[in-house]
Amino acid sequence: MSDCVLFSEIETRCGRVIARATLNAPKSLNALSLEMIQLLSEKLDAWEQRSDVVAIWLDGAGGKALCAGGDIVQMHKSMVKHAGEGRNPFTEEYFAAEYVLDYRLHTSAIPVIVFGDGIVMGGGMGLLQGADFRLVTPRSRMAMPEITIGLFPDVGGSWFLNRLPGRVGLFLGLTGVHINGREAVEIGMADRMVDADADSLLDALAEQDFADDEAENRAVIYRLFKQQAADMSDLPHPLIDHLPLINRLCDGESIAVVTEQLLNVKERDRWLDKALGNLERGCPQTAHLVWEQLDRSTYYDLAEVFRMEWCLAVQCSLHGDFREGVRALLIDKDGKPGFRHRDVASVPKDYIEGFFRCPAPKHPLADLGKPR
Repeated sequence: MSDCVLFSEIETRCGRVIARATLNAPKSLNALSLEMIQLLSEKLDAWEQRSDVVAIWLDGAGGKALCAGGDIVQMHKSMVKHAGEGRNPFTEEYFAAEYVLDYRLHTSAIPVIVFGDGIVMGGGMGLLQGADFRLVTPRSRMAMPEITIGLFPDVGGSWFLNRLPGRVGLFLGLTGVHINGREAVEIGMADRMVDADADSLLDALAEQDFADDEAENRAVIYRLFKQQAADMSDLPHPLIDHLPLINRLCDGESIAVVTEQLLNVKERDRWLDKALGNLERGCPQTAHLVWEQLDRSTYYDLAEVFRMEWCLAVQCSLHGDFREGVRALLIDKDGKPGFRHRDVASVPKDYIEGFFRCPAPKHPLADLGKPR
């Protein structure tokens, strides 16, 4: 069996089991490969059949990251191979498998705990946001940075960004700005900041008394992590400091208006310069997709969100900007992507509309959310 995900079980003092999955690709900062997704899904199948599993724990190996994102290097290879064909078998399979896994974490009957230590970006955010208990640390660095590569904030971003206070979700999607653990807790992207390693937390978890009642077990876990909560007061919080300005600048009737307001703002500092630099140099197509995905999904349920995002993600793999963005950032590393459109104002509305069309005869997530 491949060791790209390590599985183990921790027996609690009451004889029940905490199931642990550790993403084990530290050289790639645990970038989520299709094989990793498939292994996690298979193990979830097995754990869900057992009555002794009281919690599922997910973390990353190497001490630097939970998960830095999806396997976009492999996606780039597939986009080059299938350029101009109108279908991409790899991205169709990859995004369907990833989104089903994310959905299962969101809806798991067994409490899911994700330890978001270090880098948590893109696909890693999808895993974290699907958990019942989203743990971060003083070392956490989180973002949805798809604006830089011509994708969009997927893995349920339409769901969780829309549930943040004010217009901060739109801002995070448009700028890909990094936030720390304190900021994540304060805006609702994490539940608790802890300053301990995974093994110590699991040892404490194993000492708890679990029962047959799922609600009571969730309460047991909640109380433990409340006790384990770290002092956040020493961490900076520039995102929080800028919230009034963010809400004002992201208040507009169109993405063109919002982008203009952001890029022309006079109240700039180093943090805002970095965030807005990502938008200014980023993919104009992505800015439109962020705006549209959040607007269209306002009243969607979770399954509808993932169905919409699958269409968007696969369409991105069929359009040149995603391929070009990955090339410039990770393949040739020249930092000079040649995106199709000069700026946000240059992107035609009907061009963006095409990203929301299903590229396959039958949607692979058509049955998502229905009884299994």
